[in-house]
Amino acid sequence: MSNTIELGLDTFGDVTDGPDGKPLHAAQVIRNLVEEAVLADEVGVDFIGVGEHHRADFAVSSPEMVLAAIASRTKRIRLGSAVTVLSSDDPIRVFQRFSTLNAVSNGRAEVILGRGSFVESFPLFGFDLNRYEELFNEKLDLFAALLGQEPVTWSGTTRPPLKNQSVYPRIETGRLTTWIGVGGTPESVMRAAHYGMPMMLAIIGGDPRRFLPFADLYRRALKEMGKSELPVGIHSHGFVGDTDAQAKETLFADYKRMRDKIGAERGWPPMARADFEREIEHGSLYVGSPETVARKIATTAKAFGAARFDMKYSAGPLSHEKMMRSIELYGRKVIPLVRDILA
Repeated sequence: MSNTIELGLDTFGDVTDGPDGKPLHAAQVIRNLVEEAVLADEVGVDFIGVGEHHRADFAVSSPEMVLAAIASRTKRIRLGSAVTVLSSDDPIRVFQRFSTLNAVSNGRAEVILGRGSFVESFPLFGFDLNRYEELFNEKLDLFAALLGQEPVTWSGTTRPPLKNQSVYPRIETGRLTTWIGVGGTPESVMRAAHYGMPMMLAIIGGDPRRFLPFADLYRRALKEMGKSELPVGIHSHGFVGDTDAQAKETLFADYKRMRDKIGAERGWPPMARADFEREIEHGSLYVGSPETVARKIATTAKAFGAARFDMKYSAGPLSHEKMMRSIELYGRKVIPLVRDILA
């Protein structure tokens, strides 16, 4: 594996606490997120991914708007979603928004398509949750057809057919970089291989090596389909502090609050400190000093032959100031260390 791995950051625009300990308005969270991305660009981070949610604890429902604001204030960082919930959106509008973002950012846009881990967008936009599979499959099929930038003829059951329809604006050079976000089903892996799209594995709990069979299946499927090898990326949670002890102490209470809130909706038990420590030691939480985080990222990246690693740096109410420090350490220290280890 070469040392050219890309190191990125992801955020869902989690609604954070202000200095008074009260949640900030979503508008302020979005403005802070833009500042975080500007810092990421300055310190050498390769990619910033912004998630799409439609609920009170996350501020971003329109990632492309936020990414366009970031584009206007940055020079080199690549800009993408984490993820775009394609099932409850219109594939043509998604393509148009990202091709527009690609234009304003001078070719830096990427889209990561997925189903998302929440379902609020379905009733919001009038989609039947019972057609979950069908909606994603059909919309992905149409999106894949748009990537060729030729007039599209397409028909399905989830929208009226298209006949020889052109979609604008076109991508200036090459094609829009399009990943498929995979949460851990063989069907999703095969889908990514079938459409010849890079695969982003969301590994958000437990030993990352549990996901190695998915990377193997993906590469095997590409080979059997006669397609060339494509990048595999990894998205996991993390936080960088000055020391291991300080990083854990800074993160624990906010990470627990976020996890327990979502866990209560999904029937998980509350997270104990021992669970948190175990997840850092043996699981998918990349928390600690720059050296500790870099070693762990390098180990995972090497095992997977990963072309990119994206760390979700936001964690529920974790403050803007703490995230800014984590971003700075990630860019200035973790990234060079990871590249040195893998070189």
